[in-house]
Amino acid sequence: MGLVAGLDSSSAYTRIVVCDADTGDVVRHGHAEHPEGESTPEAWLLSLGEAADGGVLEDVSAIGVAAQQHGVVALSAEGTPVRPALTGGDERTQAAALGLVDALGGRAAWAEAVGSVPQPGQPVTQLRRLAREEPEAAQRTTAVLQAQDWLVWQLLGRPQRWTTDRGGASSTGYWSSPSEAWRHELAELAIGHPVALPDVLGPAEPAGRTPEGLLISAGTGDTMAAAFGLGVGPGDAVVSLGASASVCAVHDEALTDPSGTITGYADATGRHLPVVRTLNATRVLRGTAELLGTDLAGLSELALRSTPGAHGLVLLPYLAGERTPELPHSAGTLAGIRRESMKPEHLARAAFEGMLCGIADAADVLRGRGVRIDRVFLLGAAAALPAVKALAPALFGAEAVIPAPADYIAIGAARQAAWAQGVSDGVLTPDAPPPWPSAAGETLSPGHKDGKDGQDGRDAVGTAVRRQFAAVRDEIHPGAFG
Repeated sequence: MGLVAGLDSSSAYTRIVVCDADTGDVVRHGHAEHPEGESTPEAWLLSLGEAADGGVLEDVSAIGVAAQQHGVVALSAEGTPVRPALTGGDERTQAAALGLVDALGGRAAWAEAVGSVPQPGQPVTQLRRLAREEPEAAQRTTAVLQAQDWLVWQLLGRPQRWTTDRGGASSTGYWSSPSEAWRHELAELAIGHPVALPDVLGPAEPAGRTPEGLLISAGTGDTMAAAFGLGVGPGDAVVSLGASASVCAVHDEALTDPSGTITGYADATGRHLPVVRTLNATRVLRGTAELLGTDLAGLSELALRSTPGAHGLVLLPYLAGERTPELPHSAGTLAGIRRESMKPEHLARAAFEGMLCGIADAADVLRGRGVRIDRVFLLGAAAALPAVKALAPALFGAEAVIPAPADYIAIGAARQAAWAQGVSDGVLTPDAPPPWPSAAGETLSPGHKDGKDGQDGRDAVGTAVRRQFAAVRDEIHPGAFG
């Protein structure tokens, strides 16, 4: 089928990858930083042009677009943005989210309506903030797009209709994952008046063609594109290790959650991608490393000098409060301190175990709702630390994969473009995407490599560490998980 391109427009840069449409092999790429300052849609477009300089898109037949899924473009009746893009979350969007929850009658009402509860940074909360803080701009808004929708519209030459995909739509807060339909009244509730929303396309349905004849696929959000680029499927979960963490897993059904712990995203293939987040991940490691006067590599080396369970030392890693479990006003707790455990290596081990047990708690929320997790893809710089690789399989109770570095969001967008192109050419069906291989990388089993105990031995060790962590968690925060 030739060459296809994937575009990743993040909050800081634009990346383009060009892939072989049949194999997924990356043949070339482009990159451009976004200008500093408040994010504007026009800047995204300029960055795209810079990234494509030098013939990056030469001989490409189709383009897929992925972008920061919480980037919102509010358009006037003339089709121009009423203000710079609405992006990110802060105390103002937190207040907006709480106000929206109350306006509809509580969390259960939102879960029933769209499958999840408004969160800071979501488009629905951005619109609420806009209405409260910039009423004149809100009044001029007649249509609302996400970042990838706006870029697709621009690439197509600003046609009469706007489009999106179900993955991107599911992150807005006003699209229902259970019914797979817009809830227009919720967008109106947020901004104060009716607004137009884009048509939702199927996973392999093209948005159209550029004036030059290039096919443009539906586009999607960055979370969905990354999962598609990694090649995850049923039984797979993706754990992103940043300062905070998220666990998302492929599932065949939409999940609703009145507590708001699960966010019910759709994926880029026709399935669903429920997500659970924690507030504390590498911030725990960095804080502990600073306390011990070392860096992350040094902390990892120290941790591996200790033994499972860290001589009874347990760190509840709720340094920034916590979202899963919901403990917004909590702090971290260090328990099990005895004379023999007061050593740097045991504290380092407790930091890694505490961080990973907290994220494993989040994964268990999904498992408790019937989501199968047999394999975990670990993303982020911390995933490559030897201590994470040594501990994660047993604590997650699953095979762990450390993918090789790659632009998975852009690759996922390119795969979507190849799918749409293949359907258009009659060589693929809308039911099955191009069979690109899953991400290559290091695969780690829960079983001991030395063969002394085998799979069951490592599982027993991981279970013991999880139980030690849970005992302290439930003593300090009884009922945290209901």
